[in-house]
Amino acid sequence: MDTHTLRHARRLWDYLSSCRGRATCDVVAVLCSYDLRVCDHACALIRQGLAQRLLLSGRSGNWTRHIWDRPEAQVFLERATTNGLPESAILLEEQATNFGENIANTRQKVPGAGAITFVTKPNSILRVALTVPVRWPGLAAWVDCPDIEFPDGVSNVVGILGVIDEMVGDIHRIIEYPARGFQAAHELPEDIVDSWRYLIAQGFKGHLLPGPTTSTT
Repeated sequence: MDTHTLRHARRLWDYLSSCRGRATCDVVAVLCSYDLRVCDHACALIRQGLAQRLLLSGRSGNWTRHIWDRPEAQVFLERATTNGLPESAILLEEQATNFGENIANTRQKVPGAGAITFVTKPNSILRVALTVPVRWPGLAAWVDCPDIEFPDGVSNVVGILGVIDEMVGDIHRIIEYPARGFQAAHELPEDIVDSWRYLIAQGFKGHLLPGPTTSTT
């Protein structure tokens, strides 16, 4: 892969993961995915005393429907118990197929929670942060992730090309979803939009939404 493509992709990675945070809370909620290191990090937060309960949310997504024949939450449950967490401390939500459902279904599982730290992949942090105010207004929420560097640390399940495709799709959703009521509005910096367009021109279109890809309104 040429250095220009990597430079633009790293710019997206750094931006999408830039609002990372965590705090003592009622629940650590994992938005399950193809990357089990997300579960490892959440378990570490529980062991550190960030919360007493772990919630695992996810049925399947763009990638996992092709790699596992059971809900993501079940796969992550096995990983969590391997990490030493008792099943009595773990709640399962096995129906969500996107971030909106992850958060809405988590709300149904723990309706009395006032503060939650969500844990996801680094490149998903911003989208999760923008989805929470729409799906759970008033919740005190933080979004955290494992320490993963781009490009060397990306998951070998999807590889560098897959992650770039995913990030290009994430930027498109940040642009389009507020008008659909799926996420809070967010103004992207010009350099991020430029990198997004550059990567589209290089053929990273696999996770784009149908329709125009040049607007930022």
